Amino acid sequence: MPRYHTLGEIPHKRHTIFKNDSGDFYYEELFGTIGFEGMSSLLYHTHRPTQVKEILKSYRVAPKIAVEKNMKAMSLKGFDIAATDDYLESRKIILANSDCYIALAAPKKSLRDYFYKNTDSDEVLFVHRGTGKLRTFLGNIDFKYGDYLVIPRGIIYQLDFDTEDNRLFIVESKHPIYTPKRYRNWFGQHLEHSPFCERDMHPPSELETFTDKGDFLLKVKKQDMIHEYIYAGHPFSVVGWDGYNYPYSLSIHDFEPITGRIHQPPPVHQTFETSAFVICSFVPRLYDYHPQSIPAPYNHSNIDSDEVLYYVDGDFMSRNNIEIGQITLHPAGIPHGPHPGAMERSIGQTETQELAVMVDTFKPLMVTEEAITIDTGDYHTSWLDENH
Repeated sequence: MPRYHTLGEIPHKRHTIFKNDSGDFYYEELFGTIGFEGMSSLLYHTHRPTQVKEILKSYRVAPKIAVEKNMKAMSLKGFDIAATDDYLESRKIILANSDCYIALAAPKKSLRDYFYKNTDSDEVLFVHRGTGKLRTFLGNIDFKYGDYLVIPRGIIYQLDFDTEDNRLFIVESKHPIYTPKRYRNWFGQHLEHSPFCERDMHPPSELETFTDKGDFLLKVKKQDMIHEYIYAGHPFSVVGWDGYNYPYSLSIHDFEPITGRIHQPPPVHQTFETSAFVICSFVPRLYDYHPQSIPAPYNHSNIDSDEVLYYVDGDFMSRNNIEIGQITLHPAGIPHGPHPGAMERSIGQTETQELAVMVDTFKPLMVTEEAITIDTGDYHTSWLDENH
């Protein structure tokens, strides 16, 4: 959960006159959520952020659903998503419901020709491959392999990549994304039992302030549409801001695993939560240390949630034939568990080097046409013994 942060120049008192050294006004903007009750920040611009010159076009970007009511376990080869120059075009939604979209992206080029704002959803970008800089109107954040970039709805941003080899796992959430409540006290501070804390969460720095006037293309996503706006002033016109509503990064490598004598349930891996789904991080860790423990997870039934696992790196001890970038979907209503032989192989093992991101949704996920193109096709039969 972000805490209070400030960057750049701000006046002593909010909603008061604020000018530069030449006597020109700065223009205040309240950037808030949930009406006036959610997290917000106060921004100060070199020019009014409301100057729309033209609306060029609007076009639909809703996912194309192939299976609306899915009950089939699936395995998707995530790295089969083709690399694409343009950042927005590279984003391919593979799973969707009314609460969230789960997407893959392999952008080859930096997003520099336009600015992007998602007004419908908070975004979590997990960086599987690539390094670079997230540039926003609230400041910049450097990113690298293993970083979660948490971008609240309404943030105007661009992405600078250092190379063309970039892979992102993306969750778009219609609900605000927070860190789990059980990790925080009633003031909002992360507690001692939390697997990460505030010093692991990196807010923006390096505030870029532009006074440029001209024609600036901003692509705004709302209700599964992209609307192209031309603004008269540069979107990165903020000279200073303070508040609680801003993007931040958190590295999966800074998540400290919770272990025990016997197998721990998936909630110990939880990293983010909403009212509709959770995101978890599976990281290298010591295995259970009871002398009779079985490190592999037990078979379990997803009665109330769909489970999505994105495999990042390392050894995936509970699965057979899993590649880096692969995604498994275990739908609600049917049990799943370790593959044949995985439980037996795990006994006596002392540690794992696996790295994975999990999304558990409380509403069923629909399967898109993009997902069908990368489906292995036979994952639902992968728990059969060899003699069947």
